[in-house]
Amino acid sequence: MNESILIIDDDEKLRRVLREYLEEYGHSVLELPDGTSAAETVRRQAPDIVLLDVMMPKVDGFDVLRSIRSVSGIPVIMLTAKGEDSDRIVGLELGADDYIPKPFNPRELLARIRAVLRRASDRPAEQEANPDILEAGGLILDTARQSLIVDDKAHDLSSAEFNLMSVFMNNPDIVLSRDKLMNMAWGRDYEAYDRTIDVHVSKLRNLLKTYPAHAQRIRTVWGSGYKFLAG
Repeated sequence: MNESILIIDDDEKLRRVLREYLEEYGHSVLELPDGTSAAETVRRQAPDIVLLDVMMPKVDGFDVLRSIRSVSGIPVIMLTAKGEDSDRIVGLELGADDYIPKPFNPRELLARIRAVLRRASDRPAEQEANPDILEAGGLILDTARQSLIVDDKAHDLSSAEFNLMSVFMNNPDIVLSRDKLMNMAWGRDYEAYDRTIDVHVSKLRNLLKTYPAHAQRIRTVWGSGYKFLAG
């Protein structure tokens, strides 16, 4: 295993507990007490995933996430205050891959980490003939660069956006429920009032809406879920 995990949190005790727990399961762990050097650390150390606290001094987690996204599409799990739905939604909109509210069980965090890392490394079976490219109706998903090419223009995607778009493009013209999308793209069950799917669908739609020919490619099927149109 031995994936590298960067923990960015001002709580020294929590960092120590998480480091010891994650190292027991074969992970190497990097730590930062704040986010001032987060982007540089991600660029220089190239960890496999980031655990990022929202509420920190100096620079809050949202600004740190923006700085990370300016240099990398690395998977990021946000550590949020329990019940702060607004924090979760903002984090997802900025490109976080998942979130977990504090306080949390380290076993649940480890399960989330493994699921996010698995999604980041998986390649859909449908792409075996050309593992780096997935095409559907004039859209090209470049797995090597984690980008969506629309009308010859490449758009970088976060890991969460990429995985969701991959599910859509591998299942064209099929109605997919939120529960199925959550399981296929995030590796966990959908929970009532979880906005993860809706937030990332909205981001993908906003991208596609800038191209009239593709503006309606992701349709809402009321009471059922979403459907990606093949072309």
